[in-house]
Amino acid sequence: MTTALIADDEPLLREALMRQLAKAWPKLEIVAQARNGREAIELFELHKPDICFLDIQMPGMSGVEAAQVIGRRAHIVFVTAYDQFAVQAFAAGVLDYLVKPVEPARLNETIERLKDRLAMTARAINSKKLIEELNCQLQNSSSPEYLSWLRVRIGIKVHVIAVEDIDYFQSEDKYTRLCWRSATETFSEGLLRTPIKGLLPQLDPNQFVQIHRSAIVNLSSISHVIRGQNDTGTAYFTGCNKTLPISRAHFSQFRTLL
Repeated sequence: MTTALIADDEPLLREALMRQLAKAWPKLEIVAQARNGREAIELFELHKPDICFLDIQMPGMSGVEAAQVIGRRAHIVFVTAYDQFAVQAFAAGVLDYLVKPVEPARLNETIERLKDRLAMTARAINSKKLIEELNCQLQNSSSPEYLSWLRVRIGIKVHVIAVEDIDYFQSEDKYTRLCWRSATETFSEGLLRTPIKGLLPQLDPNQFVQIHRSAIVNLSSISHVIRGQNDTGTAYFTGCNKTLPISRAHFSQFRTLL
């Protein structure tokens, strides 16, 4: 049986990828889960999996640094929330990558390539130079690249939404609900599998702020804020009747405006 390791510092994102893999590749056995690059190396040495799914950016040691240690002993699939790390070598199929949130079609393509490579050779391709270049890119990145668009599935359609058009993100069970408006000011809603906690680092903090543990808002979409009791408040949005509560823990960022 083919075995794999998943490394991601977000437990919910690890679990989401596990569920997707279980559905798309039932015969793949996930033998270990790691929270960072260092732990990924330790678990790799213990279990010797055939495949490693490594989040590129993790605290301490990155997934790219872990891949340099693992080398050709496993087939590497990088997982990233940032498209700028999908370099030309990835697109050419020399290295594999998945962009969060992971799309089923993209995952299926990756799985088919992995199956082909596992059938052809006992060792992974020699990608040492490419991984070194990726690590250099990661180390030299002076400023983070934030999400500029999101893919949202509504029924059988997949909508590509400009992040700047999104008014807010709100937690809903295991999903995140987002509300956006089109060029005609029509409001629409959709669901993402990525939790609020996983979305926040991917959003430009100059544009999006968290106002509650369950809500992130686009500052440009807020018409006004009304102070409540005990340093809480309510955010009102331009052009709609929707309001969201501002918790005491997050109200300080609006205090100077009131």
